[in-house]
Amino acid sequence: MLMSMLAAFALPHPPIALEKIGRGEERNIQSTIDAYHRISKIIADINPDTIIISSPHAPYLRDGFFVGASEKAKGDFSRFGHPDIASTIDLDSDFAKELRELNDRVRLYDNSELGVDHGVMVPLEFIHQQSTYRWVILGISTLSTAEHKQLGRDIVSVSERSGKKTVFIASGDLSHRLKHDGPYGYIKEGAIFDKKITDILSSGNFNLLDSLDDSLCEKAGECGLRGLHVLAGVLEGKTYDSHLLSYEGPFGVGYAVASFMLKQKNPYVDLARRTIEHYVKKREMLKLEDVEDPKLIQPSSGVFVSIHKQGRLRGCIGTIEPIRKNLALEIIFNAVSACSRDPRFYPVSQPELKDLDISVDILTKPEKISDKQKLDVQRFGVIVVSGTRRGLLLPDLEGIDSVEQQISIARRKAGIESDEAVELYRFEVVRHHD
Repeated sequence: MLMSMLAAFALPHPPIALEKIGRGEERNIQSTIDAYHRISKIIADINPDTIIISSPHAPYLRDGFFVGASEKAKGDFSRFGHPDIASTIDLDSDFAKELRELNDRVRLYDNSELGVDHGVMVPLEFIHQQSTYRWVILGISTLSTAEHKQLGRDIVSVSERSGKKTVFIASGDLSHRLKHDGPYGYIKEGAIFDKKITDILSSGNFNLLDSLDDSLCEKAGECGLRGLHVLAGVLEGKTYDSHLLSYEGPFGVGYAVASFMLKQKNPYVDLARRTIEHYVKKREMLKLEDVEDPKLIQPSSGVFVSIHKQGRLRGCIGTIEPIRKNLALEIIFNAVSACSRDPRFYPVSQPELKDLDISVDILTKPEKISDKQKLDVQRFGVIVVSGTRRGLLLPDLEGIDSVEQQISIARRKAGIESDEAVELYRFEVVRHHD
């Protein structure tokens, strides 16, 4: 099943970026504007059904998260002298209601009369011109960072349940205290804070948010940090490419633009990984009803699940020919065996899970061959058979450079001496990896 959450972004919201408001001053943040146009193009190419955006200037609740639940909402820039810059947007009230069902910290409000704040309106001016997306507007809260991360996770869950194509935006500026002549003055911690945040946005390592000093964050005078914790929840457990597209602060406020493009998970590897994590944590098999991708319910094949840690083999178990009724069960049983029953290794422990690289090889039916000349170590795996003993070696393995070496290792695995007669079989694999 394809992911529904396709991308996420960290965006600033300077009204001065708009030409009518900036009146020439916007040219001082041209990098921000250029990056905004790049984001707008990315979102247009994705063409999402719904954009979920968190804003620090939406209603700020102490015990929950504001979520707009009306059908439409209006906003303008009257506060900045331009009521003529106005928009009416369609809200995804169904998404909002599903989010409330999943997270009891969500508070639904009819925001048709509340208006749309500039934390939403600025991104809207750049993005909404491209199409007529539906929006979900969220507020941040005094609740813990853990609650903000959970909100992000729940946003992804609702996206996946609905099957809608979605993107997430964390709207927020960084330090407001970067210049003596800025609107909020200067403090040295402002630049320090912004450097730490831009390093996180560039690397995509959101775990580093938890190591930020509370005093530093408070002194920096930011308005985007809690939105980044929601973003961290959205991206948790995902594979993505992170890019810091711009950062500048000529007016004394830090503006950072960053993109996080999610990579589609390989369903075979994802099933193996979920199986291993479930078994290591709970000591029970993943159930077949937890498998959603129809490709995995097809008739079974031989399957090998390989686990590597820091480039070294950590477990590998498989079946030459199918013994389960479908491919999903073949992967599930072999994944459990690879992480817990490979006699060469201790069972995988919970602290190791984050460091594992997993691959799944789907085998074709073995074909008997007359001699080794029909082997190719890159293309074909080999099976050697002598009586009831048989040994197998997968193709395209690091350090295996010749057919003779491939056959020798397969013999050794089966306990077959080099001078014993054997039958040879070859097979191909489709290798799936992260």
